[in-house]
Amino acid sequence: MKSPRKVAAILAVTAVAGGLLAGCSAGGDSGNSNGKVAITVASLIPGSSADAFTQFNQRVKDFEKANPNILVKPVEYQWTGPTFSAQLAAGTLPDVFNVPFTDSKTLANAGQLADITSEVKALPYASKFNQSLLAVAKNDAGDIFGIPYGPYAYGLSYNRALFTKAGLDPDKPPTSWDEVRSDAKQISDKLGIAGFMVFTSGNTGGWGLTEQTYSRGGRMEVTKGDTTTVTADNAQTVAALKFLQQMRWDDNSLGSNFNLDWSGMNQYFGSGQTAMYPSGSDVLTSLVQQNGVDPKDYGLALIPTQGDNSGVLSGGNVAVVSPSASKAEQQASVKWIDFYYMQKLLDKSSAIADAKSLVANKQPVGVPQLPIFDKKQLDTSLGWIDSYINVPKANVAPFQNGIFDQTIIPEPAKHTQELYAALDSVVQAVLTDKNADIDALLKGVNTQIQALIDADAKK
Repeated sequence: MKSPRKVAAILAVTAVAGGLLAGCSAGGDSGNSNGKVAITVASLIPGSSADAFTQFNQRVKDFEKANPNILVKPVEYQWTGPTFSAQLAAGTLPDVFNVPFTDSKTLANAGQLADITSEVKALPYASKFNQSLLAVAKNDAGDIFGIPYGPYAYGLSYNRALFTKAGLDPDKPPTSWDEVRSDAKQISDKLGIAGFMVFTSGNTGGWGLTEQTYSRGGRMEVTKGDTTTVTADNAQTVAALKFLQQMRWDDNSLGSNFNLDWSGMNQYFGSGQTAMYPSGSDVLTSLVQQNGVDPKDYGLALIPTQGDNSGVLSGGNVAVVSPSASKAEQQASVKWIDFYYMQKLLDKSSAIADAKSLVANKQPVGVPQLPIFDKKQLDTSLGWIDSYINVPKANVAPFQNGIFDQTIIPEPAKHTQELYAALDSVVQAVLTDKNADIDALLKGVNTQIQALIDADAKK
C-alpha cells in the first residue's frame, strides 16, 4: 500500500519529452493599457459550453477586482501534441498557457518559457509545494519556469446509464481486464454500441497504450544511470495489444471509429457511442463543459492492475508564461496563476468563491483530484466546499477510495510525445488490420525512438 505522501511524491517523477525546439512564443495583445498591465491567459478548450465561459469570465472579473492594475484577456486554448510546436513557432500562444508535465522541462531548458523563479519563490506557500512535483517545472539548473497544477491518474470512465440498460450494475464497475472485456461484449451485444474504446490518434493512442502497459507491469522505457533504453516491445505491451485485438476482431465490442484523439473520444463517449474508456481522472470537467455529460450518469473506476510492478500512469499540467512577456507582464501572469489555480487549494474564501461560481454556472464541483501540496491540504480544501459538491460522490468512489493504494507511475522520461505518436500507429494498425504484426510494429517503435535518444546522448 502506498501512503498519500508517497503517492504525491511519486506523481511527478517525470522528465523531458524533447524535440520542441521552435521559436519563442509571444503574448499577443499584452501590454500597458491606461497605466494597467494587460495579459492574455489561456481560458477554456474551444467548443466549451456558454455556461463554462461565463464561469471563467466571472473569475476574471473577480481577479481584476482584486488586482485593479491588471487587465486579463482570455484566449481559447487546447494543448495537443501535433499542434503545439506550430503554435510555439508562430508566436500565437497567450502570455499564460499550459503544457503537460512531459514537455515543461524541455521547453525550460530551451529558453522557450519565462524564468519566474523570483515570482514563485515570493509566494507565501512556495515551500509547501511537493518538491518532486515542482521539479517538472524547473530547468536542469534548478530555475523555475512554471507552476504545476491538476495532477491526474488514469481511471476507467464509464456511463452508468448504459451499464444499467445493458443489465450491468453501475455500482460494480469492472475490476479486472477480463471483466472489462466481458462487460464490453455484453454492452455491445445488447445495445449495439462500443462497449469499450481506447484513444488512437493525436499522440493519445500511445499515451493510453502506455497506461495499459503500466497496468500489467511493463514499461515503455527503462533508465539505468545515464542510459535510457526503449522497451516498447515488452511482453505487457504485447499482451495489451492482443487484448485489444481480441476485443476488436473476436468480440466486435470496440465499435467502428478507430480515429479518436482526446476531444474525439470525449465526444464519442458523451454522445453515448461507447460505454467505457480509460482516461485521466480529471476528464469529467471537459465532458460537462464540451460534451454535455450529466455527472449523474458518469462513473469513474480504478484502472485494473495485474502482475508485478503494475501501477497507474499519472501526469498533469504546468501553467507557464511566455518568455516574450515583459517583467511586469510576467509578474501579473504569476498573480493570475496563483489566483486561478492555487488559491482555491489554500484559502477557504477563495475555494468557496470558486465553487459558488462553478455551481451557479452548472459546472461540476467534486471532480476527483490528486494533491499538489499533500493529501492533508487537499482534504482540507475539499472540506471547505463539501456543501457545493455536485458530482455524486458514490459515482466516483470506486476511483477516489482506491487511488491512494495504487502505485503511481510517471510517463516515459525521454522523447515522450514522439514515443506516443509512434505508438498511435501501432494501436491503429491492430484495430484496422486483423493480421497486424504486433512484434514487428513494436520493434519498429523501439528503433525509431531509440535513435532519437541516442542522438541526444551524443550532443
